[in-house]
Amino acid sequence: MKIATFNVNSIKARLKNLLQWLEEAEPDVVCLQELKCVDDAFPREEIEALGYNVAVHGQKTYNGVAILSKFPLEDVQTGLPGDDSDEQARYVEALVAAGENVIRVGAIYLPNGNPVDTEKYPYKLGWMDRLTAHAKDLLQNEEMLVLAGDYNVIPHEDDCYDPKAWADDALFKPETRAKFYELMNLGFTDSFRACHTEPNRYSFWDYQRGAWQKDNGIRIDHLLLSPQAADHLTACDIDRTPRGREKPSDHTPVWIELDI
Repeated sequence: MKIATFNVNSIKARLKNLLQWLEEAEPDVVCLQELKCVDDAFPREEIEALGYNVAVHGQKTYNGVAILSKFPLEDVQTGLPGDDSDEQARYVEALVAAGENVIRVGAIYLPNGNPVDTEKYPYKLGWMDRLTAHAKDLLQNEEMLVLAGDYNVIPHEDDCYDPKAWADDALFKPETRAKFYELMNLGFTDSFRACHTEPNRYSFWDYQRGAWQKDNGIRIDHLLLSPQAADHLTACDIDRTPRGREKPSDHTPVWIELDI
């Protein structure tokens, strides 16, 4: 089973690129982020035509997440537990019923947190605490679990082209990374690092300053696996192809393969 995450940076603006990539890469399950549309505006018909079932948690202009699956989706839940007042569409979760195998998948669009001297950074850290608490509860089910998405976290200096340039950024601040490691230490596996030890592999390149052409990127899109899912991991990689196309997202897909 091939599972991918892809921040499309506006489903309306990137639909052509997304559909092309879905046909080429043929992922079984995809977690999308930054849809920037309400549920009713999601291009369900075009995506269902490719054989996908869809679970969407949208929001006008900002945020928005979705799960696409070639298998039935069950027990769909929208919104991250822990704060009923949070109206930002950043989390959707579902059970992927793949024959005898069932995998719980969460699609995540973690807050950016910049500027750090505003309320946005405490919101980011609080959201991460809520994610850790929810993940802890999910792990008690002892099932295959994949939490995939744009985490807006640079885990290590090797995941950044210039650590000094990002030192004070919300994506790389020590407090941010500490929260990420707290989540990881529950027992999750960073699927990319489980398959790759080489530094300077990225999933995001800014539109400015020729970042893509210079390969000045960061790795912030992650698929974290529960022990039960990690036992089945056979491959993981970053697909740079969509980032090099016309009118691309500033992110590119990351995918894993599980032998189930």
